[in-house]
Amino acid sequence: MRKSQISRKTTETDITLALNVDGKGAYDVKSGSFFFDHMLEQFAKHGSFDLSLVCVGDKEVDFHHSVEDVGICLGKAFAEALGDKKGIRRYGDVILPMDEALVLVALDFSGRTYLNFDVAFPDEYKVGDLDTELINEFFAAFARAAEVTLHIKKLYGTNVHHIVEAVFKAFGRAVAEACSVDAKNADRLPSTKGIL
Repeated sequence: MRKSQISRKTTETDITLALNVDGKGAYDVKSGSFFFDHMLEQFAKHGSFDLSLVCVGDKEVDFHHSVEDVGICLGKAFAEALGDKKGIRRYGDVILPMDEALVLVALDFSGRTYLNFDVAFPDEYKVGDLDTELINEFFAAFARAAEVTLHIKKLYGTNVHHIVEAVFKAFGRAVAEACSVDAKNADRLPSTKGIL
């Protein structure tokens, strides 16, 4: 089983996170934001990852530090759990609908950090209790910490909740595909460079 545990404490957040890449989609998430919890639960369920998270953050300021630091911890957890990345498929991509919203997520566990977040939200600045601008911050932090190339694009959508939820569901499925083991190459690294 590919598992990891991450603890991170700063003057702004105190986070403990446990991840099982080969899980069943079980989750126990307490980020401090009800909407962000809902999105992380969607990620875990649709990626079939077991995810446990407790984040105590300075939400009296806002949720910026909590969301960013959770992204850092989740990215580190995947990096740690995947180790040298031998046998993984490396790439994952999904086009996922949710009612009127349609989202594309494609990623590469390349060892190189890049984020293209091409998701324009309608005029609402919040979805639930979360500022929509923090969605980008989460994925930027994840991409840096996991060292992945990540592309997220909204193809269609007008309902903010649907757009964000489609992003997290697609992200879960794309990560699951990229982390899955390629039985034909289980003992090989998916790169001609010899390192990822």
